[in-house]
Amino acid sequence: MPDPQSYRPKAGDIPTQPGVYRFRDPKGRVIYVGKAINLRQRLANYFQPIPSLHPRTATMVTTAASVEWTTVNNDIEALQLEYTWIKEFDPRFNVKYRDDKSYPWLAVTVGEEFPRVMVGRGAKRKGTRYFGPYGHAWAIRETVDILLRVFPMRSCSNGVFKRSQQIGRPCLLGYIDKCTAPCVGNISPEEHREIVDDFCDFMAGHTTTFTKRIEKEMYAASEALDFEKAARLRDDLAAMQRALEKQAVVLGDGADADVIALAEDPLEVGVQIFYVRGGRIKGQRGWVADRMDDADTAGLVEHFLLQLYAGEDAEAIPREILVPALPPDHETLEELLSDVRKAKVRIRVPQRGDKKTLQETVAKNAEQALALHKTKRASDLTTRNRALEEIQEALELDEVPLRIECYDISHLQGTEIVASMVVFEDGLARKSEYRRFIIKGQDGSDDVRAMHEVITRRFKRLLDEQSTSIVSTEVEGANGPMLVDPETGRPRKFAYAPGLVVVDGGAPQVAAAQRALAELGIDDIPVVGLAKRLEEVWVPDEEDPVILPRSSEGLYLLQRVRDEAHRFAITHHRGRRSKSMVESLLDDVPGLGEVRRKTLMKHFGSLKKLRAATAEEIALVPGIGPATATAIKTAVEQTARNGKVSGINVTTGEIIEE
Repeated sequence: MPDPQSYRPKAGDIPTQPGVYRFRDPKGRVIYVGKAINLRQRLANYFQPIPSLHPRTATMVTTAASVEWTTVNNDIEALQLEYTWIKEFDPRFNVKYRDDKSYPWLAVTVGEEFPRVMVGRGAKRKGTRYFGPYGHAWAIRETVDILLRVFPMRSCSNGVFKRSQQIGRPCLLGYIDKCTAPCVGNISPEEHREIVDDFCDFMAGHTTTFTKRIEKEMYAASEALDFEKAARLRDDLAAMQRALEKQAVVLGDGADADVIALAEDPLEVGVQIFYVRGGRIKGQRGWVADRMDDADTAGLVEHFLLQLYAGEDAEAIPREILVPALPPDHETLEELLSDVRKAKVRIRVPQRGDKKTLQETVAKNAEQALALHKTKRASDLTTRNRALEEIQEALELDEVPLRIECYDISHLQGTEIVASMVVFEDGLARKSEYRRFIIKGQDGSDDVRAMHEVITRRFKRLLDEQSTSIVSTEVEGANGPMLVDPETGRPRKFAYAPGLVVVDGGAPQVAAAQRALAELGIDDIPVVGLAKRLEEVWVPDEEDPVILPRSSEGLYLLQRVRDEAHRFAITHHRGRRSKSMVESLLDDVPGLGEVRRKTLMKHFGSLKKLRAATAEEIALVPGIGPATATAIKTAVEQTARNGKVSGINVTTGEIIEE
């Protein structure tokens, strides 16, 4: 492994100008490309002590064997050169966004003498104008079929076009007025080009012009008593309206914008974009990329915008780009895109109104797409087997951990401390074996003590059940012969020892879990911890963590197990706190005992619903009379006025105060 200090250039040799730099491996391959406003300052960050670097950055600099740079005149040239080099060298440590599926485009071959409209997939080609991409090919084909009666341009393949030229007879579309038949000379290239231009303008979102023009022509034909032409124009207008109805209006100001949102986790980032033209959604597209460096959301947005728009035509760049976070140098990026578009381009973060709401919708799509990507990846049997084998190899386990148990602690400032236990068998969640724990007798927020208690309670139960079970060899379980209750004959779920215990946390939590097992005399169950910030795998009695490769399926599985334990713990904690808040809120209501408090909580389910209820609705609860209902309503309103509790953040579990 190369030592970064062995190829570190002298500080005085590095210019302070803007530029782009390349890291190469020992074989001369470019593995990372980056840009900088000040090359000397930027490159100095890569040659700090290895422990102080982000793990992904540390991996890159220890893989590299040399670094070189090229100076440029300004930030715009740096952006352009960075993109050019990324496209040319495809560096392994740069973020590369890949489509999560192949999207269909609507393409118009404007470079041909008689341009053709078609639906296709794949990479873009020169001399062709593209619209979309769209979610489904059938939807855009329906739209094109409707619009061909208004804009009767060529839509046939080259083979059909040439055959019609040879025989001097148009195809069926020419006879049903969905093509002007340029193949047989019914229309000149110039006249056909005008139809093509009108079609492109309509698809680009400039719809009002055409609808008004056709309305005007329709009324003029009617006044001239040319009812046949008026009827044809009426049908054309109806066709245009049907095409527009397929595209919902999302921005009332008729804006042209690309709305972008990200969904992130420590290993991957999902991106979704909605193309809005004339206030209507014209297309949608998604990408998933591996996280290769320590870039934050703003940095990821910059990388994405650069890859999305660099090399595009002016028509592909909108007036406005809505993003979740402004890129670090957004003004330079705006200037670069404005030069390409030949008009002003704004990059901004929406704060309120329809644009903010639309971006939230795009963000939900990004989250769902990333979750679906993970689910598909996790559901593959071969992938699961490889993940378990990688975990065994990395942690030097005696056997593949077919059963993995993960534990997480959740609390708010030391109150309502709970823990979760989730179980994965053969790489898949076994929700029927999830368990929750309530931590009692502890003050404060000592996660280490809480973890020790949970591990002790769970594995004491393991020892108790193993000592009172009988072994049945008639039915084999995932972990060997079934352990059966001697009284009922049913399998005992918690008599199985896991192949691996994972705790959410670092070295202190791992040490607490290991100590709990040692106190119970258990020395054959491996324990590891997975820290959230850097995705490090901590092993007991080891000073340094195990760093699994970024592309490791084993790390992917451990991360899913940890995240599931965290979700399960948060859900439990939120429910208990909501219940305790309602009960404590009603402690001082006269005549309301524990039984009726529980009945009230069961009826409404949450403090929010109780607060929204009227006294009459509360009185409908069994055992609650009108007087008691009035007292309950008064207590709830008094708490709201005092600003004690207004709700709970369902993501973090925090109490929101007014």
